[in-house]
Amino acid sequence: MQAADVMTPEVVTVTPDTSVEDIARIFLSRHVSAVPVVDDAGLLQGIVSEGDLMRRSENQTARQTSWWLHMFTSPAERAQEFVSTHGHHARDVMTPKVITITEDTQLSDIAQLLERHRIKRVPVVRDGRLVGIVSRANLLHGLVALAPPHEVQSDDRQIRETLSKTLVEDLPSVGNFVSYVVRDGTVQLWGGVLTESEKTAVRVAAEGVPGVRGVEDNVTILPSALQVIGTM
Repeated sequence: MQAADVMTPEVVTVTPDTSVEDIARIFLSRHVSAVPVVDDAGLLQGIVSEGDLMRRSENQTARQTSWWLHMFTSPAERAQEFVSTHGHHARDVMTPKVITITEDTQLSDIAQLLERHRIKRVPVVRDGRLVGIVSRANLLHGLVALAPPHEVQSDDRQIRETLSKTLVEDLPSVGNFVSYVVRDGTVQLWGGVLTESEKTAVRVAAEGVPGVRGVEDNVTILPSALQVIGTM
């Protein structure tokens, strides 16, 4: 299986001009822990994670460096630290050098990449433009679906593309919270939604895709506490 078979295609993104406050709101409302930064042409510029917003001057969590450590820190490093804790836009706090993969990257290679660099997700690009993202969860879903290795069937790829289009057009409120893997005509659904009706709608959407032989519904309904956070 390849990245294209497990990636989340509809990715929440921000621009270099997006404010730090808006990024924090996106993390809370969309239940994501990182957002790629893209320019007007869709070219990947960097990525902002929750960790990048943990040390901030506004809430007095900026790292306090003792005077003697300053003696061993270069002016450039001190300047970068200041920008990271006081910057107001994505361009100021993002990680600019992002590790990426392509749609045909094998799952085994992705797993090694995540482990080697100790990262939780990796953007998928085509000619420098963002087309999806593979997280640890996506990777695990793909590994669960794996049978003895054999060539990915084109029908499975078509089923996944059709389901993706249906969720984007007809169920946009849940499309970013549900992931799916197709193996030999069986759709495995994962993720979390807010209501029982949304859970049912996702299953019905999968069952309605031509060529689907079965649906394994692993979608859960998010706890009420998370629902409250998501509406803030």
